[in-house]
Amino acid sequence: MNFAELTSAIKPVDLRSCLISQDGQMLYEYYRNQQIPQEIAKVNSCTKSILSALICIAMDRGIIPEANTPIATFFPRLLDDPDPRKREITIEHLLTMTAGFSWTEFGGQKSFPRMTRSSNWIDFVLEQPLSEDPGTRMEYSSGVSQLLSAILVQASGKTTARFAEEEVFGPLGIEDYTWEADPQGIHTGGYGMRMRPADMHKFGQLYLQQGRWGQAQLISAERLLRSVQPAIPASPPNFGLYGWHWWTHTYREESVEQQLNTAPSPAFHYYYARGYAGQYIYIVPSLKIVAVTTDDKRKKERHPANVFLDYIAPILLKA
Repeated sequence: MNFAELTSAIKPVDLRSCLISQDGQMLYEYYRNQQIPQEIAKVNSCTKSILSALICIAMDRGIIPEANTPIATFFPRLLDDPDPRKREITIEHLLTMTAGFSWTEFGGQKSFPRMTRSSNWIDFVLEQPLSEDPGTRMEYSSGVSQLLSAILVQASGKTTARFAEEEVFGPLGIEDYTWEADPQGIHTGGYGMRMRPADMHKFGQLYLQQGRWGQAQLISAERLLRSVQPAIPASPPNFGLYGWHWWTHTYREESVEQQLNTAPSPAFHYYYARGYAGQYIYIVPSLKIVAVTTDDKRKKERHPANVFLDYIAPILLKA
């Protein structure tokens, strides 16, 4: 693959880092400066996809029951809630963000900032009314991610970070990281992790290898594949589909000539972890590609380009 022009293309974007590998071999590695490879930085909502891996592992181990288990098993207060629909919310509803809670992450109700200002985040989420039946529609929510982190703590008897260290970070050699926690000490399921770009890449490589690292099967291939399958359309303004705390989409080359042609246009499917302000981990299984991009600029300072869709994906498609 020819990445010779990629550096000049992404230079105006002023990314913090960009890493691209194929079948475990690094093809392209860019850092804004030489300090960045060793610096940990916010991955924001990429934390959600890491949490998804931990939930899958806990299910594999029998620590957490299957995805169709009602969350009232862990939060019995829901059995007495005036809205009987809350008793129908399952672990899978949390993973696909279809629990039905009345929630707008930012803007509108500003649910996320209100949660982080509350004294007990779990209580705050569980007390929110339902705006629709569970399983009906995806509504992006770091609140349901916090419920998943709390479930993992209850079921494993360990902090979420300790479970991650034992089951994923240790085997992958990820030692340099930090992870925020709520007032009760439950690590933030929806955000709050800081990592190095190379360690984000290791996590993506674990998924490309269907949960296998070296001689160890850290996540069962069956569970991993289920977690990245499209489960529900993403809620606007998001695009594509959503799985178990993973985004999924298909990149397709569209041009006037191809639109007039009846033959299918070239395309590839990919799934990705996405964090606010330009943190991404992309996996393209058919091409054995893992790509990581990170950024650190404020919204008004960020370039409007989507580096993966605008620059990287066309190169991959040509190859």
